[in-house]
Amino acid sequence: MSQEPTTLEKLAGLPWSYATNAANTVFSQFVYFGSVFVLFLDHLGLSKTEIGFVLALTPLAALIAPFVAPYTARIGYKRAFVLYYGGRKAVTVLLLLTPVILSAYGGRAAFWFVAGVAALFSLSRAVEETAYFPWLQEFVPNSVRGKYSATSNIFTAFTGFVSVWIAGLVIGNTSGLNGFMLLFAAGIVAGFVSVWACTFIPGGAPNPAEATGERNLWAALQDPDFRRYLLGLALITLGTVPLASFLPLYLQDLVGLDASAVVFIQMGTLLGTLSSSYGWGWAADRYGSKPVMLTGAVLLVAQPLLWWLLPRQMAWSLYPALGMAFLQGVANLGWGIGAARLLFVTIVPPEKKMDYMALYFFWAGIVSGGSQLLGGRVLDITQSIAGQWGPLVLDPYTPIFLVSLLMPLGSILLLRAIRADSSFSTSQFAGLFLRGNPFLAVGSLVRFHWARDEEDTVAVTERMGTIRSRLAVDELLESLADPRFNVRFEAILAMARMPADERLIGGLVKVLQGKTPALSVLAAWALGRMGDEQAHTALHAALNTSAYRSVQAHSARSLGTLGDHSAVPVLLARLNGEEDEGLQVAYASALGKLGAVEATGELLALLDRCEDEITRLEVALALARLVGNERHFVRLLRQLRAEPGTGAAQAVTALARRLNGEGSIDSPANALLLQSADAFAKNQMESGAAHLLAGIERVSPLAEPGAEEIRHFCTARLVGSQNPATEYLLLLLFVLAAGS
Repeated sequence: MSQEPTTLEKLAGLPWSYATNAANTVFSQFVYFGSVFVLFLDHLGLSKTEIGFVLALTPLAALIAPFVAPYTARIGYKRAFVLYYGGRKAVTVLLLLTPVILSAYGGRAAFWFVAGVAALFSLSRAVEETAYFPWLQEFVPNSVRGKYSATSNIFTAFTGFVSVWIAGLVIGNTSGLNGFMLLFAAGIVAGFVSVWACTFIPGGAPNPAEATGERNLWAALQDPDFRRYLLGLALITLGTVPLASFLPLYLQDLVGLDASAVVFIQMGTLLGTLSSSYGWGWAADRYGSKPVMLTGAVLLVAQPLLWWLLPRQMAWSLYPALGMAFLQGVANLGWGIGAARLLFVTIVPPEKKMDYMALYFFWAGIVSGGSQLLGGRVLDITQSIAGQWGPLVLDPYTPIFLVSLLMPLGSILLLRAIRADSSFSTSQFAGLFLRGNPFLAVGSLVRFHWARDEEDTVAVTERMGTIRSRLAVDELLESLADPRFNVRFEAILAMARMPADERLIGGLVKVLQGKTPALSVLAAWALGRMGDEQAHTALHAALNTSAYRSVQAHSARSLGTLGDHSAVPVLLARLNGEEDEGLQVAYASALGKLGAVEATGELLALLDRCEDEITRLEVALALARLVGNERHFVRLLRQLRAEPGTGAAQAVTALARRLNGEGSIDSPANALLLQSADAFAKNQMESGAAHLLAGIERVSPLAEPGAEEIRHFCTARLVGSQNPATEYLLLLLFVLAAGS
C-alpha cells in the first residue's frame, strides 16, 4: 500500500493545483471547451448534428474509464495524469493544420480531420481524468475541500474572464480562421505551462495492490446513494449540457449577437463564478455539501426560462444576456461545488475510489456526450419550428429549453434522498439567508476572523448579535470558547439577541454548568431571554444543584420568564425555606411571572420584610402580576414617582368614575373617593389615603384571585400611617383597578 502524503504536504501542494487549473483554463477557453471552439466548428460550415458529434467525442471517450483504471493505479495516478495530460496538449498542436487541410482538401476533409484530432485528444483526456479523480480525492484534505474548490474556481474564473475578453477581441478583429488559429496556439502554450505546474502536486504514487486487487464494479452500483447520485447527475447533465453547448449558436442565430459578443457573454458566467466561489465553498465546508448542491440545482431550474425570455434582435440584448450569464455562473458553481464535495466526502469510500471514480467518469461521459449528440440532432430536426405561445417564442431551441427546465426538477427529487454529510437540511440552509441581514452578517464574519485585538473582537461579536443572522452561529460559538473573558461575556449577550438555535442553546448550557459564576449567571439570563424549550431542563438542574447562589437566582428568574409552571412547587418550597433575601426576591419574581396565586401570602410577607426600595418594588410587581397586567402597574408607578399626589389623584378619580358607572358603589363611598382624590391632588398624602381607605370599605370584594388578600394587606399597612409607603399605596390602587 502506497503511503499517502501528510496533510501538511497536501496543503503545500494546493497552490500548484490552483496554478495547474488556472493555466488549463486558458487552454480550455481558447480551444475545446469555450464558445471559441463552437464558433470555430460553425465557421467550418458544420451542421448542428456534426457540431454535436465533435463536442460529444470528449465526454464519450470516458467509456474507457473502467478499463484503464487499473492501469492508472498500477503506474500511479500522478504519473498517468501527467503523461496523458501532456499528451492531450501535444495532440492539440495538430489543430493548427486545419487551414491547410481545409484549403487543400475541402470542408469534408477538414471536418474529419478536426474530429480525428478531437478523438485523439478525448482518448488521452479520458485516461488522464480517470487518474485525476482518485488523485484529487487524495491530495485535497476533506476539511478544506469546499474552500479548495472555491479558491480554485476564483483563480480559474479570473483567468477565464481575461481569456474570454482576449478571445472576444481576437475574434472581433480578425477574419477567417486566423483568429481561431492564434487562440489555439496561445492555448496550447498555456496548456504546457499547466502540465509543468501539476508535477509539483503531491500524492498519486503507484498502488499495485489496488490495481491487481479484486474488482467489483457491480458492488459499487449496488450502493443506493451512488446510484441516486449517478441518476441525479444524468438528469442535471441532460438538462444543462445541450443548452450550454449550443447557447453560443442560439445567441448568434436567434438573439442577433455577433460572434465577438457571443464570446463576451462567457464573461458574465465567469463573473458569476468569481463572485460566488468563496461563498459556495465556505458554505459547503460549513453547512455540508448536500444543501449547497440542492440550492444550486434549484437555481438551475430558472436558467432556461430566463434564456427563453431574452429579448431578440435588439441592440441592447447583450446586457440582459450578460446578467443571465452571471446568474448561470452562480447556479452552476453552487451545483458543481456541492455535488463534487458530496461525491468525494460522502459517496465514494476512499478504499474503493478506483472503481467508484471510474464508474462516475464513465457515466458522466455517456450522459454528457449523449446529451450533446442528442441536442445537435434535435436542433437539426426541429429547425422548422416557429410560432408564439404567450410571451414565449417557439423556435428550434424550444425543446432544449423545455428539457432544461424539467430535468433539474427531477434531479432534485432524486438527490434529496441521498444521505447528507451534515445535520443541515436544504430548508435550514436557505433559512440562514432569510432571517437577519445576510450581507451584513457576512461582513461581520470577515471582520471577526481579521479582528486585531480583544476590543475589535468584542465589537464585532456585539454586531453579530445585533444583525440576528444564523450565519454567525459558528463564530458566536467560537467566541464563547475564547480565552478572553470579555469576549465570552459579549458572546453570551449576542446569543441572547439571536433567534433560538439548538447549537447556541447547547453552548449556553455548557456555560451555565461551568465554573465561572459571572458567565453562568449571564447564560441563565440568556437562556430565559431566548425562550426555547430546550433550556428548561438545564435551568431546573442549575436551580437545584448549582453551587452558586447567583446562578440559582437567575435560573429561577429564567424559568419564570419561560413560563415553566412545573417550577412553581419548587420555587414555593425554596421561598419558604430560604434565608437569603436576594434568592427570596428571585423566587418571588419568578412566581409572579408564573401567576402562582397560591404564593400570595408568602410574597406579602416578603414585601413586609424587605427594606430596600427597589427590592420592595420588585416584590410588589410580582404581586401585581398575580392579578393584572404589569404594564398598568409600571405606568402607575411612573406617575407616582413623577408627581405622587397628582398620580394618586388621577388613579383614584378613574377608580371612582368606573365604579360609579358600573353602579357598584353608593354615593357616600363615591364622595369619599372624590375627597381622597382632592386631598391627593393637594399633596395631602395622609388625608388622601385615609379617605381612600374609608371609601373602599363599602366596595364589593375583589373578584380577581389573590386581589382581595392583597387589598386587605395593603389596607392594614396604610391605616393610621402618617407617611404612606409608596409600595402599599401603589399596590392597593393597582389591585383596585385590576380586581374590581
